[in-house]
Amino acid sequence: MRWSDICLKKLTILLRLKMLKNLLLSTFTIQGVYCSLRQLLEEGFFHADPHPGNLVATDDGSLAYFDFGMMGDIPRHYRVGLIQVLVHFVNRDSLGLANDFLSLGFIPDGVDTQLVANALHTSFNSDKRHSNDFQGVMNQLYDVMYEFNFSLPPDYALVIRALGSLEGTAKALDPNFKVIESAYPFVVGRLLADPDPDMRKILRELLIRNDGSIRWTRLERLVAAISEPSTETASEFDSASRATYGHGWKSFDMHSVVAATEDLLCFVLSVKGQLVRLFLIRDILKVTDAFLQGGALPCVDLTQETVKSNLETGDLLSRMFLGLQSFHRAVKMSPDLWAALLIRMLMKPEFHSFLFDVLSAVEGHSRDRLLEAFWVFVSRVVR
Repeated sequence: MRWSDICLKKLTILLRLKMLKNLLLSTFTIQGVYCSLRQLLEEGFFHADPHPGNLVATDDGSLAYFDFGMMGDIPRHYRVGLIQVLVHFVNRDSLGLANDFLSLGFIPDGVDTQLVANALHTSFNSDKRHSNDFQGVMNQLYDVMYEFNFSLPPDYALVIRALGSLEGTAKALDPNFKVIESAYPFVVGRLLADPDPDMRKILRELLIRNDGSIRWTRLERLVAAISEPSTETASEFDSASRATYGHGWKSFDMHSVVAATEDLLCFVLSVKGQLVRLFLIRDILKVTDAFLQGGALPCVDLTQETVKSNLETGDLLSRMFLGLQSFHRAVKMSPDLWAALLIRMLMKPEFHSFLFDVLSAVEGHSRDRLLEAFWVFVSRVVR
């Protein structure tokens, strides 16, 4: 291919000539975000200026990068830190973010992280936009950065430039594209796939609050994403694109998912997970009460319309119901792996102890209502 032919396939030229169809725009946008995230979070060696003039659409529908004069090399410590910053930002964990900034060298030693956390908390509460755009997130943090004399290490300065350029390219291809929202499945996939203790800790922070309670909404969405890895992609990609990009973007390796689940369960069953177990029992009792509220378990209205309505009020029962549905689909995808995990859990004395605690709590809390629900159910069946 001649250089003149390559230049005609640059995204800037194709966009100007309106030669990209809507389907191709969506495909190229996702490919570009996926490739850049892999460079940043997996490889650590990345193109720091991925604007449309440096991207070429190849004849087979792929993207090719050009102009490697601005490249960045980000060590693993910074890559893990970048993921942790994203998780703490999503959780609106201001103290966690302040500690991240200190450990990554964004703020000088000696700065009171609690003051930084207070400023971040104020910023989160005052900004009602909760932008999913990278530039909107940066605008939200700028005031705090100036107040506490933030300084970005050279590696991270290039990361900021790369993410800003990436968002600009994505917006040029698809004005409605949300970079941070679209990057979230990839980040979660990295957390599930990497058994490093630091990554496992970040995964726990994503799903468990500091006080030990479960983030049920986040857990339900994660299980749904795992159980339906290609649903969204199938509507956006043609068959060739799915064959190339079906794995790694919004699909999850089930071996990694099961391994991460086992690590999470082992943490919950450990001494450190005592508070989590207490909150789990509390939530199970709430769900039991919700089940029995209608008089009998089979009579509870859990139609899709009711579930969708209940989700708007943050109903725990609906979240668990949808989560169990998604989990059932995930188990059917790899039943042998999940069966092996169940056997390993059943062999742990800690699991037996927790199961006994759950059953005892349910029996003691709802004994009378269980009997009442049972007899109501029997009377309805007899009639």
